[in-house]
Amino acid sequence: VMAPKVDDNEDAFTQYVWSPAWNFYRDSKFLVRRCAKPDRKEFTKHVMATGMGFVVMGFIGFFVKLMFIPINNVIVSNL
Repeated sequence: VMAPKVDDNEDAFTQYVWSPAWNFYRDSKFLVRRCAKPDRKEFTKHVMATGMGFVVMGFIGFFVKLMFIPINNVIVSNL
C-alpha cells in the first residue's frame, strides 16, 4: 500500500499529519518484521532477571518501611 500522491499545493493536514503518520506506520511495520522472537532460554533469562528485580525492590521497600515505623512513632509521640 502506497501513500497517496500529493501535488505541490498540498494542504496542511496532508503535510503535517498524514505524511508523518504514514511514514511512522511504514517504519514501524518494517521494524516489527525485522524483530525476532526470543528463544525459550533467552525469554527465561529475562523473566528471571525481572523477577529478581521485583524481589529486590520489594525487600528494599519492606526494610525502609520497617525502619521508618519506629522513627514515625517517635515523631508522632512528641507532638
